[in-house]
Amino acid sequence: MKKELIAELLTKFEDACYVYQDIECWSARELQEILGYNKWENFLKVIDKAKLSCKNSGAKISDHFPDIRKMINIAKNAQRQVVDYALTRYACYLIAQNGDVSKNEIAFAQTYFAVQTRKQEIIEQRLLDVARITAREKLSNSEKKLSGIIYERGVDDKGFAMIRSKGDYALFGGFTTNDMKRKLDLPAKRPLADFLPTLTIKAKDFATELTSHNILEKDLKGEQPITNEHVDNNHAVRKMLLERGVKPETLPPDEDIKKVQRKLEKDEKKLLRDIKTDKKGGFPAN
Repeated sequence: MKKELIAELLTKFEDACYVYQDIECWSARELQEILGYNKWENFLKVIDKAKLSCKNSGAKISDHFPDIRKMINIAKNAQRQVVDYALTRYACYLIAQNGDVSKNEIAFAQTYFAVQTRKQEIIEQRLLDVARITAREKLSNSEKKLSGIIYERGVDDKGFAMIRSKGDYALFGGFTTNDMKRKLDLPAKRPLADFLPTLTIKAKDFATELTSHNILEKDLKGEQPITNEHVDNNHAVRKMLLERGVKPETLPPDEDIKKVQRKLEKDEKKLLRDIKTDKKGGFPAN
């Protein structure tokens, strides 16, 4: 996500925040527009899911989703009453967690409402961490998919490991998987991808997806034809990166993905705990 978009969304969310009954909150009607939902009916479905998540977490729905009515202008200077909610930070967080993750606004909101301080640099870093974890999970799924496909075509686990290794050799310009671990001073028994930057993880994922697609498309069978296909795809991805001035073998390693995951999970648990114990985290029950 570009810094310009992050800054724009940050301003929108902070401008929309207001104090209602001494509680920091956001109007559901305003949040609907900020999050990119054109129809209230569609956004209401997300709110309903968030309410259920709130209930399942042990919090009271009425403490975080109080129903407020507001008047809106319609034709000929007339007005009519519509439903709105004064959403607490926790309610907004749950809405973001249940929203359409393909929307940039939702991805931003998930982080915005998950950090207690809304400094832009903190939000930017968390978005980068989430994107890297998502890319790593995607690569794992792609490799499992490829493993299943080639197993049905006469390649065992040892053969799959060899295919992946030769793919890395092609992607990293002659460096084997173990060469890259030594080059980057990484633990020998950990997966290389756990320490790669997001760009390289996505490059490996793209090559893997291409291999799965072409195995089926070309009806390839046996270890050698599949190896050749995977090597060709990694060469193609490497060529594309080089044309854009990127040498994957020269990129520095990133933080251990497991540490990043644990940090995000810890921060998320702290957020939920803080919101539930903060006397101003929700509206008092009637």
